Amino acid sequence: MAYELQERYSALVLAKMRAELLLKDDVIFNNEYEGTPTAGAVKIPNRDQEVTARNYNKASGLAPETGEGSFETLVINQDVGVNEIIDGHDAASVPDNLVADRLNSAGEALATRIDTDGGNVLLAQGTKITVVMPTKDTVYAEIINIRKRMTLAKVPNDGKRYLLVVPDVFAHILKSPEFIAASALGDEVKQTGAVGRIAGMLVFEWLDETAGLVMIAGHPKFATRVREWSVRIDVNDLKGSGRFIGASAVQGRMVYGHKVLRAAAIIAAYSVTPLTVVLAAGSTKGTTVATVTGTPSGNTLAYRVNPAERAKLGQDGSTDDFTVLTSGTTQITAGAGAIIEVVALDATSKVTTIGYGTAVPKG
Repeated sequence: MAYELQERYSALVLAKMRAELLLKDDVIFNNEYEGTPTAGAVKIPNRDQEVTARNYNKASGLAPETGEGSFETLVINQDVGVNEIIDGHDAASVPDNLVADRLNSAGEALATRIDTDGGNVLLAQGTKITVVMPTKDTVYAEIINIRKRMTLAKVPNDGKRYLLVVPDVFAHILKSPEFIAASALGDEVKQTGAVGRIAGMLVFEWLDETAGLVMIAGHPKFATRVREWSVRIDVNDLKGSGRFIGASAVQGRMVYGHKVLRAAAIIAAYSVTPLTVVLAAGSTKGTTVATVTGTPSGNTLAYRVNPAERAKLGQDGSTDDFTVLTSGTTQITAGAGAIIEVVALDATSKVTTIGYGTAVPKG
């Protein structure tokens, strides 16, 4: 009975997560992998190199070709949990409506965290470009330029290309005569959560304030998400904890990881030139070093690891969340696959631009 409840609770939370995620599975990320995520790593398809077709010789045949490998390893580097106390009820007496409310809350919390981490990876591992902040008169031309980049990167034009657009830019897209609202595109498009289509790409309004970000363009074939419950959701009695009396808690843990499979197929467009962040192994085990270029004159650098919320233009970077960074020198402690956010700060410690990279710690 307990296992059946865990299965049912976990299924309900996953359903809520799917509904709340903007960066949805099969829309922004694919879920193709082999292995068990709870083991710490899985194999995912390598899509940074395509199979080549070559001339065949009837006399000598065709020599086998060694590519980059059909699979690569994705380290599952995120382990998050929910542990919310329900005071006044032991596990057996929690009303069903209260359980449902807490499960709903757990789904929302997990979706928010996974969306943030997924966005961090798209920004860190995709291709950065700088554009002039679009207006209603220029936004369509800018999207066409990005569409051209995707075509040259051999991104399939199969109806699955997408645009994640910040609200200010989305307002301009709405005024473009080329924009087709989701209501005119049928149920299949609306079920993805898209608000419409432009230049053949699904459009999603992304409530994001990342410093200088305009939009992200991509295709689910070229970014992977892997996730699995390590501890399924359950309502557990806290009797015997030594601290809580007459209380229970909704508890569960999920492991997951994200990876971009072809940088050229995920394009992050900024209106403020982003920092270029190159990460390499540090001098001591478990550390990585960031070499940063493009720092505005008179600015200093700071960083944080796996930010729960990305930095905004004008944000105060003197808080405890950030650590001072010396380019090429600072030894950053971070696990494999962790996302390093680097910000440039002006004389008043306000964020002027931003950059992302993926940690490669010394083993």
